[in-house]
Amino acid sequence: MSIPIIDLHCDALLRMQDHRLRFLDSPKLDVNLERLRTGHVMAQAFAIYIYPNFSLEEKRASALKQIAYFQNEVLGGQVVQIKQWADFEKLQPEQIGAFLTIEGVDFFGGDLSFWHEFYALGVLSIGLTWNNPNEAADGLHSTLKRGVTSFGKDIIALNNQHKIFTDVAHLSEQSFWDVIEHADYVISSHSNAAAVCPHERNLTDAQIRAMIAKNAPIHVVYFPEFINGTKRAMMSDLIRHIEHICALGGKHLVGFGSDFDGINAKISSLEHAGMHQNLVNELLKYYSEADVRGFAYANFLKHLPR
Repeated sequence: MSIPIIDLHCDALLRMQDHRLRFLDSPKLDVNLERLRTGHVMAQAFAIYIYPNFSLEEKRASALKQIAYFQNEVLGGQVVQIKQWADFEKLQPEQIGAFLTIEGVDFFGGDLSFWHEFYALGVLSIGLTWNNPNEAADGLHSTLKRGVTSFGKDIIALNNQHKIFTDVAHLSEQSFWDVIEHADYVISSHSNAAAVCPHERNLTDAQIRAMIAKNAPIHVVYFPEFINGTKRAMMSDLIRHIEHICALGGKHLVGFGSDFDGINAKISSLEHAGMHQNLVNELLKYYSEADVRGFAYANFLKHLPR
């Protein structure tokens, strides 16, 4: 059985930019067109991620280069852009939807006009920062203890107004709680459960319960370090995170956020986008088909910003 997949996070644009790779079939890309087809992916989120040590000029240039790769390499033929949530309803069975997300607004440089520019380009989910502090929020590695700044709250207000997700992955704990308070449409695009693996990138039970109370999707990530704290993991190890979120009452919110092309270690038999169905088949051993369809795509579609 093949079940369609919606994957909420990959870093293929950055890898294409860094290594000038061909999206069609480059074996150096975890996410390429060939592998999306093989994995029965119906929609893939493509993150814009900028190295935090770049100058502001370099950050902005990198963001625009990644947009160019998205438009010129990813889109076309079978791959169509999802620029608004209603576009999911227009996807044909033979098409693959592709949509943009931002993993850190460093390249905004405190200028809100960049929000409007990238919204016009089709960005549908925004994480205020990666692990570092920036003008919008503190990330996991920040020591500033600000949480979300006034600039970050301006971004959240625009996200609310235009029905854009605010992503809590990579945020400091204070920033997380600020997003819960201020954002109407919250998501964790690629995080696991800290109770199963106590990594700083994972969500505590209190955070998971807050996400559930907010009706906010939680997409599990395929990186072994966030799964069991090592460089090697099995699919059964990832499923323990799904089980834990379900036990807390979040079965209807679980989805996938692979982090392909952004991770340097992989789950066995889940090394690239062409292998998503291996996870589907493993999940079917423990969950009903309806539940697995929920994890794979339906939960996300049911919780789109309206």
